[in-house]
Amino acid sequence: MSEEPVIQPPKQRFAPDPWCLRETAPDPATHFLHETLFALGNGYIGVRGTAEEGWSGPAGTSRDGTYLNGFYESEPIHYPETAYALAKTNQFMLNVPNAKGLAIWLDEERFDPLQGTLDAYERSLDLRRGVLERSLRWTSPSGKSIAVHSRRVVCFDNKHLLALEITVTPLNFSGTLRIVATLDGAVRNLEAGDDPRVGSAVSGASLELLSAEQEDGFSALVQRTRNSGFTLVSATLVDAPGTVRCSRAALRLEDACEVPAVQGQPVRATKYVSYHTSRDYPESELLPRSRALLDAARRDGFDALAARQADYLADFWRQADVEIDGDDLLQQGIRFNQYHLLQSAGRDGKTNISAKGVTGEGYEGHYFWDTEIYIFPFFLYNKPEIARALLEYRWAGLEAARRRARQMSHPKGALYPWRTIAGEECSAYFPAGTAQYHINADIAYSIRQYLDATGDDDWMRAHGAEIVMETARIWLGIGSIDRHGRFVINEVTGPDEYTALVNNNYYTNAMAQAHLEFAAALAARLATEFPADFSRIASAMALEAGEPEAWRSAAAKMHLPYDEALGIHEQDDSFLSKKRWDFDSTPAENYPLLLHYHPMVIYRHQVCKQADVVLALLLLSSRFGLDDKRRDFDYYEAVTTHDSSLSSCIFSIVAAEVGYADKAYDYFMETARMDLDDTHGNTCHGVHTAAMAGTWLGVAQGFGGMRTDGGTLRFAPTLPARWRGYRFRIHLRGCLLEVGVAAAGTRYRLVQGDALHFSHHGKAITLTAAQPEHMEAA
Repeated sequence: MSEEPVIQPPKQRFAPDPWCLRETAPDPATHFLHETLFALGNGYIGVRGTAEEGWSGPAGTSRDGTYLNGFYESEPIHYPETAYALAKTNQFMLNVPNAKGLAIWLDEERFDPLQGTLDAYERSLDLRRGVLERSLRWTSPSGKSIAVHSRRVVCFDNKHLLALEITVTPLNFSGTLRIVATLDGAVRNLEAGDDPRVGSAVSGASLELLSAEQEDGFSALVQRTRNSGFTLVSATLVDAPGTVRCSRAALRLEDACEVPAVQGQPVRATKYVSYHTSRDYPESELLPRSRALLDAARRDGFDALAARQADYLADFWRQADVEIDGDDLLQQGIRFNQYHLLQSAGRDGKTNISAKGVTGEGYEGHYFWDTEIYIFPFFLYNKPEIARALLEYRWAGLEAARRRARQMSHPKGALYPWRTIAGEECSAYFPAGTAQYHINADIAYSIRQYLDATGDDDWMRAHGAEIVMETARIWLGIGSIDRHGRFVINEVTGPDEYTALVNNNYYTNAMAQAHLEFAAALAARLATEFPADFSRIASAMALEAGEPEAWRSAAAKMHLPYDEALGIHEQDDSFLSKKRWDFDSTPAENYPLLLHYHPMVIYRHQVCKQADVVLALLLLSSRFGLDDKRRDFDYYEAVTTHDSSLSSCIFSIVAAEVGYADKAYDYFMETARMDLDDTHGNTCHGVHTAAMAGTWLGVAQGFGGMRTDGGTLRFAPTLPARWRGYRFRIHLRGCLLEVGVAAAGTRYRLVQGDALHFSHHGKAITLTAAQPEHMEAA
C-alpha cells in the first residue's frame, strides 16, 4: 500500500448549497442512503427520511425507522462457549411505531411518486430552519394531476414532539380526495447479517401491545418491551378538514378524512406526533401527557412550531457556525455534520450519543468512547450545556461501572463499559470491547476538558471528582511494577482494533498516566479548598489515605514504549516485532479487513485500523516534541488502513501540525463529506457521528491549531491553500471567542465576556470588553 492516504474519489450527489441539502428526484439507487441523510432528530426522537406516503421501490432500497435515544430492549447474549464475567445481556435501540404515514387517495387511485408521472420534484433539508420540505407535481396513471407540498419538523424545544403537514392541490380535476393518517406498530429491528456493524441479533417483534385508543383524531398505541420492561405510548393527533374516521387493523391505526376535491383549491392536513416512555415518566402519566402535548401543539399550529425551531437553530448557529470562504461543497459538508450532531445528542442526563446518532440501527444504538474523545469537544466549545448533560450521563452510570469493576475482579474502583445504552457492558467480543480499558481515561479526559473550559467547580465537587478518582483506581488494579521498576499495564486493547490484547499499549499507558496525575491533583485540591466535599467523597469511596500518593507514583513510573533506533513511540511492546501487512497484495475489495480476514490473522500483523499513537499525539500534545510527532506520523501512516471512520480526522489534525499541508487537507476532506459522499459505503445504516465531530476538530484543532491541554488556550492557525479564509467560535470560561483566519492574518474577536487570555503561535494575547479585537498579521 502506498504511504499516501487512500482517499476515495467523491461521489457528489447534491448541489453545493451552503445551507441546504436538495434532492431532485426519488431514486431507488440512492433512496436507502438518502433516508439517512434526510433524517430529522432532536437528540431523543430520530425519524429517517422516508416520505409520508411510504416507499414502493425494490426490496432492499429502504429501511424506514423511528428511534428514541435511550429507549431499548434487552436480551441475553448467547455464547457457544461462555466464560466468567463475559457480558451477559445486550441492549439495543428499538425501531418504534411509525407515525409518519399520510397516504393520499384521488378517488380510487393512491398517490405514489414511483407510479404515474412525476412532473416536478424537489426535497430539501434546510439547515437554518430545521425543516424537511418537499414539493412536487404528479400525474396519476388515469391522468389526474396534483401538487403536493409537505413539511416535517422534529422539535428541538420539546423532545417528545414532531409534526408533519401536507398540502394537496388538484390541478386538473375535481372529485374526492382522501388523506389517511396511520400509526403503524407492526415494525421490527434490522437483523444483523455478516457485517458486525449493522443491526442486532434480535428476531421478531420486541414490543407487545397493551392497549390502543382512538377518538376524535387522536390515536395511541400503548406497548411494553418484553424484557427490559419499559412502556411506550406512541400517539398522533390529526388536524384535517371534514370528519376524521378511525379504523384499526391489528397494530395499525388509521385516521381518514375525505373531502370534495375542487380543482385549484388546496387541502391541508397536519399530524402531530408524540412519544413518551416510562424511562421518563410513571406509566400512568404517559397517555395523559401525550394527549396534553398534542392538544397544545394543535392549538399552536405547525407554523408556530416551525418558528420556534428556527429560533432555536438561529441561536445554535450564532454560537457554532463554521464559515469556509472558498469551498461551497466543504461548507455544505461542515454545516450538515454540525446539524446532525445537534440532532444526535442526548441532553437529559440519561442519554448520550450513539455511534449512528438517531438515524439508523448500526451498532444497535450503543454509546462508545466516540462521545468523549471525538464528539464532546464540539459541544464543550459550542454548546456547553449539552456537554454537561453528556457528563451527567456518565455520572448516572457510575454505580453500574462499579458493579462491572467487581465482575472484572477489581475490589474497588469503577470500570465503564465499552459499549452500552443503560450502563451495563454490552460488548460480546471482549478482545475489542471490554479489553479497551482506556474508556476510563477517555471519560476522565473529557471531565478535565470540561473543568478547564468552564471552571464549573460545583459540578466537579458534586460529580466529576468522584468519577475521576473511582476510575483512576482501576489502573492500580490492572497495572503493576515490573522487574525494571516501571509501571506496566498488560493485556489491554488500545484504540486500534486491529491490534488486541497487548502489553503496554502506548495510548492506554499515556492516557492512564494523565488520568492518575489528574486524579491525584483533584484529591489534593479538594482536600485543601473543599474539605467537606473531600470528606464526603472519600467516605463514599472508602478512599484510603495513601491512594492519591500511589496514583502519583504509578504515573511517575509509567512505562511509555519508545524505540530508540526508529525514534518513534511503539504502539505496544510487540507491535514492531510483527510482520507488516502485505498491503500491495491486498485487493481493494478486501477493505475493511475485518470483513475479510479472521481477527487472529489481523492481530498477528503490523497493521492499524485507525489512529492510536497518533491520537495520543493530539490529546496529549504538549508532552511531545514536533520532531517526535512527525516521525510517529510518518511511521504509523504507512501501516494504517483507516478502515475506521474515526481515523482520518485525527491524521488530518496531526498532519497539519507537523507541516504536511496537502495530507492534512486530503484527510480532512475525507472526514468532512464522509456521509454526504458515502465514502465508507455504509451511511445507509446511519451517519458517522464521530467523524462528523472530527470535521469541527479538523477546523479548530487542525487548521486553527487550537490546543487546550495543560489548561491554557493556544492557537497556531494556518490557511489551507484552497481557501480564502475560515472562521469559527468557541466558548471558554464564560466568553465567546471568534477566530477568523485569512491571507492577511488572524483576527480574534471577543463576542461576549469580560476578558480572555490565550496565545497565538506562542505570543500572549488578552482580549477584554474594552479591547475586544486583535489582529495578527500572516
